[in-house]
Amino acid sequence: MQELLATMRRLRGPGGCPWDQEQTHESLRPYLLEEAAEAADAVTEGPEALADELGDVLLQIAFHSVIAESEGTFSYADVERGIVDKMVRRHPHVFGTTQVTGSEEVVSNWQAIKAAERGGKPRRAADRVPAALGALAREAKTQKLAEQPKTGRDALADAVQRAPEDAAGVAEVLAAAVAWARSLGIDPETALRERTAHTLAHLPDEEA
Repeated sequence: MQELLATMRRLRGPGGCPWDQEQTHESLRPYLLEEAAEAADAVTEGPEALADELGDVLLQIAFHSVIAESEGTFSYADVERGIVDKMVRRHPHVFGTTQVTGSEEVVSNWQAIKAAERGGKPRRAADRVPAALGALAREAKTQKLAEQPKTGRDALADAVQRAPEDAAGVAEVLAAAVAWARSLGIDPETALRERTAHTLAHLPDEEA
């Protein structure tokens, strides 16, 4: 990691790369999203692909850390220390004396600890569902937060029949499809991404 950070410092330093020198936290946002998405895709492609894509994610972490370091706001050491402290703090059943009976209690404790970290202040629903998530993933998390029921195929078919033929109607059908996926224990974002990847793999190559 120190070698990666040193590489990024050289790229952004005098005599380095003009493109790297121009980047900011804001300009790098699409790359962070893209690299995280590609790493998620690589999970199904095998260990070698996953290791490669995780390296690209790590590059983004190093890039942001070196930018922040030059601005005097935070360093990679702060990032690393923060996540280690957070993981230890949120796992008192491993690093402390708390006793748990299963994963459900672990999740419950995790949420209570997160609330305590905020001083007990509630988070807005909009803050709990990242805007950068895919639309299907956001809808799934929103339905879960709203405690909306997980409905089956019949409800989806009914939504298709009732929906007007406009953007609102399409959105209603997509929301019903997400509810159906949740009833099956399937992540709709991952399911559609895998289908799209399968389709792309069978399309002919572009002619030169």
